[in-house]
Amino acid sequence: MKIRQRLLLLVGLIATLSASAQNFTRQDTLRGSITPERAWWDLNYYNLNLKVQPDKQFIAGYNIIRYKVLEENDVIQIDLQEPLKIDAVSQDKEDLDITSEGAAHFIHLKKKQVPGEFNELYVQYSGNPRKARKAPWDGGFSWKKDTHGNHFVATSCQGLGASAWWPNKDHMYDEVDSMRISIDVPKDLIGVANGKLRDSYSYGDYTNYEWFVANPINNYGVNVNIGDYVQFGEKYEGKKGTLDLDYYVLKDNLEKAKEQFKQVPMMLDAFEEWFGPYPFYEDSFKLVEVPYLGMEHQSSVTYGNGYKNGYLGNDLSGTGWGLKFDFIIIHEAGHEWFANSITYKDPADMWIHEGFTAYSESLYLDYHYGTEAASAYVIGTRKAILNDRPIIGAYNVNNRGSSDMYYKGSNLLHTLRQLVEDDELWKKTLTGLNTEFYHKTVTTQQIENYISKKTEKDLSAFFNQYLRTTMIPKLEYKMEGNKITYRYVDVVEDFDMPIRVFVDEKEHWLFPNSEWKTEKLKGTDLEIDKNFYIEAIRI
Repeated sequence: MKIRQRLLLLVGLIATLSASAQNFTRQDTLRGSITPERAWWDLNYYNLNLKVQPDKQFIAGYNIIRYKVLEENDVIQIDLQEPLKIDAVSQDKEDLDITSEGAAHFIHLKKKQVPGEFNELYVQYSGNPRKARKAPWDGGFSWKKDTHGNHFVATSCQGLGASAWWPNKDHMYDEVDSMRISIDVPKDLIGVANGKLRDSYSYGDYTNYEWFVANPINNYGVNVNIGDYVQFGEKYEGKKGTLDLDYYVLKDNLEKAKEQFKQVPMMLDAFEEWFGPYPFYEDSFKLVEVPYLGMEHQSSVTYGNGYKNGYLGNDLSGTGWGLKFDFIIIHEAGHEWFANSITYKDPADMWIHEGFTAYSESLYLDYHYGTEAASAYVIGTRKAILNDRPIIGAYNVNNRGSSDMYYKGSNLLHTLRQLVEDDELWKKTLTGLNTEFYHKTVTTQQIENYISKKTEKDLSAFFNQYLRTTMIPKLEYKMEGNKITYRYVDVVEDFDMPIRVFVDEKEHWLFPNSEWKTEKLKGTDLEIDKNFYIEAIRI
């Protein structure tokens, strides 16, 4: 299978997650909007306790949800998807009634909810959770076995929602401030989750592993991984001090992992330079082997790339540069900055996660191999862009935009770097984003406004063009000797992005808009700079 075919297959798989629904349902609204039953309380702490029985593909446990009351109300929405069932809900040891509407469960509170006070809700649940159909794109629980017949289990739930395997406030706008995750697993296996391991103990046929997350975390970033793991680690001296790096891999893969995971410090070197300090020093950084490709679970990044460089051994750019790094290590770790620290409020703005992180792949190359390598790579990924739908989806219905959020997103950022014309300012813009929106949930408009202000450029038409339409700007031009006549077509109103060209190999800037312009050049040999994501059409 050729590289382009493999790349389009990947895009197709991603697109299954982001296909735009034509008719949104009541369930879409209950999941995707800040309902009145969500708006009146603010998450503070999750205490998730879970016993996993792989032989039965069954889970049972409870979540204690601590929240701050923002305004009076007597109904609270908690989300949990079938076939899992809520067995009981209580507050201050008093049982509460539940009215359910699909995955949304409305708990009728008896205690007066006083603004400013903190309360806790105890939610007990159990069942056979949804099996992952094609993790991580179509997730749930992956119930697999390793080559020795040991259970090899993992969760993944982006898009699907964390409520597919545990009860929570399943909307991205409100991140919990900290979290405890307690996992009971068969005693011959190890249970790994987010944050740092606090304690473990055995009882009967099970072992309990207690993990603690000190930083805010989004729901889909929470994960549980179970396997016949062996652990190794190292220390990284970074911009905020000493960072613990821990790796959990199947025993047979220990030596391969020790070699392949040498890329983790290299990743941190590059991304701390481009984005600023790793956002979760208190929670460590982990790579955890899983029976699927991988996912950006916060401080517990999952890995299944076969200990190969590229994407399962393939270069997605077709340039050769994609084989200089392990795609899953670099891409999924890049999400620690864009997804886990800076998090979208609504999935319609998922490009904030995927566009910046796809772009991080080229910045890794830039740091280690130079700007020409980075440019070649990001330009090479354009073959995956479909321009089928806008990058931004529909708001308030849990809807994603086009899968173009990955490589159209990275190419619009690469184009923007050219417009800034100052790599130090561009770096300050990226690190500034990670300072301004550190551990926050954001909207596209906030990101747009920040970049425009930082670069001192009005980028409203630029973002409208690339994020909200499927049109690639087309530069039409004709040459008569050393005279060029040019204009843009297929552009939004007020789109006037300058373009760098080379005339007899010397840099020159054109300033097109939708009207024809004519100017004389100091030469006749014209080359359009390929770093700009446009189509150039000579007529």
